[in-house]
Amino acid sequence: MSKETSVKEPLIRLTKRDGMPVWAKILVYLVSILLALGVSALFIFFVTKLNPVDVYKTMWQGAFGGISDTVRKLHISVTVRDICTLLLLGVALAPAFKMRFWNCGAEGQMLMGGVATAFIMIKLGNSGLPNWLLLIIMCAGAILFGAVWGLIPAVFKAVWNTNETLFTLMMNYVAIQITSYCVALWENPFGSNTVGIINQSSRAGWFPELFGQRYGLNIIIAVIATVAMFIYLKKTKQGYEIAVVGESKNTAKYAGISVKKVIIRTMLISGAVCGVAGFVGVAGVDHTISTSTAGGRGFTAIIVAWLAKFNTFFMVAITLLIIFLNRGASEIASKFALNEYAANIITGIILFFILGSEFFITYKMHFRRKVKEA
Repeated sequence: MSKETSVKEPLIRLTKRDGMPVWAKILVYLVSILLALGVSALFIFFVTKLNPVDVYKTMWQGAFGGISDTVRKLHISVTVRDICTLLLLGVALAPAFKMRFWNCGAEGQMLMGGVATAFIMIKLGNSGLPNWLLLIIMCAGAILFGAVWGLIPAVFKAVWNTNETLFTLMMNYVAIQITSYCVALWENPFGSNTVGIINQSSRAGWFPELFGQRYGLNIIIAVIATVAMFIYLKKTKQGYEIAVVGESKNTAKYAGISVKKVIIRTMLISGAVCGVAGFVGVAGVDHTISTSTAGGRGFTAIIVAWLAKFNTFFMVAITLLIIFLNRGASEIASKFALNEYAANIITGIILFFILGSEFFITYKMHFRRKVKEA
């Protein structure tokens, strides 16, 4: 006579998903955002004693609304401006991250591009060059400086297999010190510890208005970079090599791909696009240079690139969300007299849930079940 026994499996078992349809991923993100809004609402109500609905309305107004058409247009303009800069940095990190080269130096590479831009603005601003030619020279200088700053850790990684995460992080600090030195060197007026607005009277080297939009050129540059990088990674031989090296260096070597060459070439491109972000930040936004020109966006861009799975088109939506949260947090801090930290907690909760949703996209959970054996 057979005897039935019950065999217990682990309570929870994880397996990696082979893939998930796009609609399912979108659904997971939407659910995570709704959960985040719910948790944030509890924080708002119990800690700040404010009405969560009023706070969320204020966040929307901070990014896309306003009490008048003028204020609304200003808010939208600033939001679009910030999206362009962050998107450029996310696009810059895409090829390096796809290659599994963890470039954490976008902050420094952007700063070096900004330093080159500011230097050319100061030195050639009164030379009589047409503004379009001056902008081209400034862009070329920013690309060169950003590319060189990306090249240095690439060479060390390719030749001596150094840790690129630590190397690029340390180079951020070097870039900050170089920027500080340049600011002290170019002080205007002397002793002010600031460069001030460069070429304020002549506006030499400033982005011109396009189609009546102050940040029209910022948008064009960001769109071109986004489309070009997507095509480069998806449709070119070099993009294929990046993917192969990212999956397995040994496989790449077996296929006859020069891993060292791919690492160096990819980081040159990554650094160059970060340099373009510095060019946009100085010539198209601040019209000055300081250690806060990058403003931590080089690190925020890591979230953008990772959440978008290195797809530059997906980065547009992720960037929009992050900038919306940042602008909204600033607005509620101002309107409700909250300190900056309380507003940032709300942003942090939402980002935490969105990042956490990646777990459910990547892995599938299997719960314990009973198996009967004869």
